Amino acid sequence: MSATKDDRITVEELRYLSIFGDLTGAMAYRCIIDNDNNRLIFLVKPSDMGKAIGRRGRNIRLLEKLFGKNVEILPYANDLESMIRNLFPGVRLININVVKRGDSKVVYVKVHEDDLGKAIGKGGRNSQRARLVLKKLFNIDSVILR
Repeated sequence: MSATKDDRITVEELRYLSIFGDLTGAMAYRCIIDNDNNRLIFLVKPSDMGKAIGRRGRNIRLLEKLFGKNVEILPYANDLESMIRNLFPGVRLININVVKRGDSKVVYVKVHEDDLGKAIGKGGRNSQRARLVLKKLFNIDSVILR
């Protein structure tokens, strides 16, 4: 995958990653800033999830207070399908299909009909999170849930 403007880690993201690592002791691969929803999304080594969250969510609360933003912690995966599954915890995914349309890549995610609302999230937050993360990591232009 060639480096695009979107997949580079910014100085601000590096700063958040450094503080996150120092505070939690967990290995975070990426920090993605979502200014629209005032949140930071940390993608963490799966075996470090407990350490990252902390007992009873203590680290999340501490980070939110420190950064003044909502903090979400998700397990990182270096392959597209696993990462999509990690982005929708508790949602039954039936099928994941990647389609290239010219220069753009679109991911269609078929969700169990009972879980569609959970997949989209309140105000579309979960689907927006998926778009942001997949754009940064895999240069996916669009995520369509159905």
